[in-house]
Amino acid sequence: MLGPYGDVLKRPGALAFSASGALARLPMSMVGIGIVLMVSAIYDSYGLAGRVSAVYVIAQAVCSPQLSRLVDRHGQARIMRPAVAVSAAGLVGLIVAAIVEAPEAVLYVTAAVTGAAIGSFGSLVRARWSNTLSDPRQLHTAYALESAVDELVFVVGPVAATLLATGVEPTAGLIVPLVAMIIGGYWFCALRATEPPVAPKDQPRPTGSVLRTPAMLVLVLVFVAMGSIFGANDVSTVAFADEAGQKNLAGPVLAVFAAGSLVSGLLYGTRHWKRPLHQRFANGMIALAVGVSLFFLVDSLWMLAAVMFVTGFAIAPTLINGNALVQQLVPPERLTEGLTWVGTALGVGVSVGSSIAGAQIDENGSRAGFRVVVVSAVVAVVAVLLSYRTLRGKHTGHVHDQLEDQSVSASAGASVSAAELAECVESNRFDDDGRSATVER
Repeated sequence: MLGPYGDVLKRPGALAFSASGALARLPMSMVGIGIVLMVSAIYDSYGLAGRVSAVYVIAQAVCSPQLSRLVDRHGQARIMRPAVAVSAAGLVGLIVAAIVEAPEAVLYVTAAVTGAAIGSFGSLVRARWSNTLSDPRQLHTAYALESAVDELVFVVGPVAATLLATGVEPTAGLIVPLVAMIIGGYWFCALRATEPPVAPKDQPRPTGSVLRTPAMLVLVLVFVAMGSIFGANDVSTVAFADEAGQKNLAGPVLAVFAAGSLVSGLLYGTRHWKRPLHQRFANGMIALAVGVSLFFLVDSLWMLAAVMFVTGFAIAPTLINGNALVQQLVPPERLTEGLTWVGTALGVGVSVGSSIAGAQIDENGSRAGFRVVVVSAVVAVVAVLLSYRTLRGKHTGHVHDQLEDQSVSASAGASVSAAELAECVESNRFDDDGRSATVER
């Protein structure tokens, strides 16, 4: 089953940039909760902790896509080396400010600096895979691998941050991601052989945001709603376990949810699918919505864990297809920016969902939190169904070109999506009678 993953990791430099990218991504899942744990412990204020964490998330959401535009224009190492330094300096400043119990304003400023420069290494890794692999089927497998890595990061990170902050030192939950950021970030940037080429200087540079594409805007909104599902579910599960008198089991239950996603992601990446990409994305979103709606029917933690494990099987494939859709919807020179937008949208959604669910839980208990999960899922499904035709994309022409001419350009692989896109293109190359049809250029 794991053979396809071994094949892609054997490519020169692939294992190194995937591993370093995984390490550099660890702060994504640790810094936010680490800020809450540190500030609440030192300042004895969850309200302040939430505000500082919100500043960090907002700064990341606003600046990460802009940072990715610079990466597409000037190269990964040239932009991310100083960015890692700035983000690390901001995080050091935040830790020191908390230790000396500095005024709130100092916490806000240092949190903003940290978030603004932290970037999105997940999108950088995927861009390298696109540049490294010319076979769309292998690219599909590589994206599945990175989705599995994301699951591990988001399972291990929060648990590690909580254990460090509560069992070692309040600041320890941020010191570990700080070290991971520096080591992983600079290791990744040092791997220049696999870095995607930048566009020639004489090539006209795109203006405006990729969000001007209606389908990309829809995709970002759907990812915000998906993030809200995950954020609200985390808080609601903790509250549900607390009400059952077994709060210590909340972590394992959430880990089961992620485990289902991890298993499905690995399985999904070993197969090649013939249904159109946008159709599978919609199907996955519907399956996820149906699954989370069942959370209302459970009356024990064990039943919740079982339902979550099954529902988790819809997560990774949906995220894989969503990232692949980005490649279908944006031109190759905007790939990193596009991937960053959906990744950032997911993070923003997590923050929004957890905040809304937390407020509802305080007033009405864990069931109210699960209602936020369901509402978020409904919003995502409605958005996908109303924009179903839009998500097919209007830029599929460049995908055809890249599939046929990928040997001509060094950057051609950057616009080739996963195997499903190849299958989509292949299915469109024949008319109803089975005769070969000409792909328009």
